[in-house]
Amino acid sequence: MKDIKLSGITKKEDDSHIDLALRPATWSEYVGQEKVKKNLRVILDAAKKRKESCDHLLFYGQAGLGKTTLAYLVAKEMQAHVKVTSGPTLEKMGDVAAILSNLEKGDVLFIDEAHRLNRQIEEVLYPALESRKLHLVVGKGPGARMLSLDLPPFTLIAATTRANLLSGPLRSRFGASFKLDYYEVSDIEMIVRRSAKLLGVNVDEKAVGLIARAARSTPRSANRLLKRVRDYSEVNNLPVITEVAAQATLDMLEIDHLGLEPTDRQLLRIIIEKFNGGPVGIQTLAAALNDDRGIIEDVYEPYLMTVGLLNRTPAGRLVTPAAYKHLGCQAPTEGELL
Repeated sequence: MKDIKLSGITKKEDDSHIDLALRPATWSEYVGQEKVKKNLRVILDAAKKRKESCDHLLFYGQAGLGKTTLAYLVAKEMQAHVKVTSGPTLEKMGDVAAILSNLEKGDVLFIDEAHRLNRQIEEVLYPALESRKLHLVVGKGPGARMLSLDLPPFTLIAATTRANLLSGPLRSRFGASFKLDYYEVSDIEMIVRRSAKLLGVNVDEKAVGLIARAARSTPRSANRLLKRVRDYSEVNNLPVITEVAAQATLDMLEIDHLGLEPTDRQLLRIIIEKFNGGPVGIQTLAAALNDDRGIIEDVYEPYLMTVGLLNRTPAGRLVTPAAYKHLGCQAPTEGELL
């Protein structure tokens, strides 16, 4: 695996390169998720002691929490090469067969968005994961025959935001599954400080705290906000990123102190104004918001629920009193609810 060089980031480099450079390259640089790291450490150390490939791993949690970074760190720890693909790109059995047949001993195969694998692809993976066999059908019709190939020891690492959409047979073939949770503000502050240092910008502590609180408890969002604050400071010739500069950037992006963006607030307002605070069904809410149900469930709702502004109930989505307060709306009285 090619190591990522973290130094020497210049202003001319695009955001995708910067994102790659900001990604932790060692376990000590990976902030947060302490329980996951501790358990992974045991699995990796045991595999190295036995001189075997690491067991197959499943990482799940919301986008931007570090699943891909963990996969690369596991590969680096095992001194393995990484081959990367994603669920949507594996459309045919031949696609996954080509990848599996080209694996070498100890390689790590990383599949992102694993919940979007189709069932035919999963069926090819079952024997590959369980007994390191690749079963192929050669030919068509009466002359077709089954060909079985032995695969070298390898590790499959799958990442998903929707673990509930993975089939039971596939989930059962992972040696360990790890859920990544939202980060504490103190961890996000550490990440902002580290990223600022790598970007070569000076940020005062009040600005660090403001960015961290607005980062939706997610490292990816924290780095994205830091880059936009850096842009604002450069345009305005500010030698140090101050709290005022950070706040001005958030105002420009219409992000409030909880990290809510315009669509988040629109979702809450629709429930309050059109449905009297709820409950409202997800399909009705998606139609009213003119957005995809999956986007609402995967992107908006998890964070809104985490900060206590939205509840899921058997009857539908329901805003909380905290949501009324945050938006400056008058909560309905008991009589109005009736």
